[in-house]
Amino acid sequence: MNQPNRVEDSAPHPAASSEEEKPGAPPDTQHAADALAAAQLKIAELEEQFLRAKADTENTRRRAQEDLEKAYKFAIERFAEELLPVIDSLEAAAADTSGELGKLREGVALTLRQLNAAFDRARVCVIHPAGEKFDPHRHQAISTVPADQAPNTVVSVLQKGYLIENRVLRPALVTVCQPESAGPPAHHDE
Repeated sequence: MNQPNRVEDSAPHPAASSEEEKPGAPPDTQHAADALAAAQLKIAELEEQFLRAKADTENTRRRAQEDLEKAYKFAIERFAEELLPVIDSLEAAAADTSGELGKLREGVALTLRQLNAAFDRARVCVIHPAGEKFDPHRHQAISTVPADQAPNTVVSVLQKGYLIENRVLRPALVTVCQPESAGPPAHHDE
């Protein structure tokens, strides 16, 4: 009698496959295990680098935000320091009891020069457009008057305007020359 072929004998034994992964395993399996371990080590290293970079970025963003808040908070500090001598001069003038009008005028003129110098250092410029063409971005027309100048020319300045770095802080209040009229309005009867 023939005995049936035993399949069990031709199939590898489960214990044998687990033995292949041990140190005496074939080179392909050992190489794959080493590559996997190296990849896992590299992933851990990259994760650590990513977390450090993320923390550095967050710290930089936070410091920049704090610097911006300080800049807003103390932006006027330099200008205020420039105005302190002006305040001192005004207080000295107010405290003067000598009654000498000449000294008072001289003190006011000096104080005005101090204030103008502070404005110059802070890049605050005066808009005094008498004789210039009306500019609605820098001037505010209070009225129009007939004059011998070109139409829309500033005739007089009622209040000076001011610029900071070419940005209007306050427009100049002006009167403007009326545009030439084409004569009396025509009446049409229909």
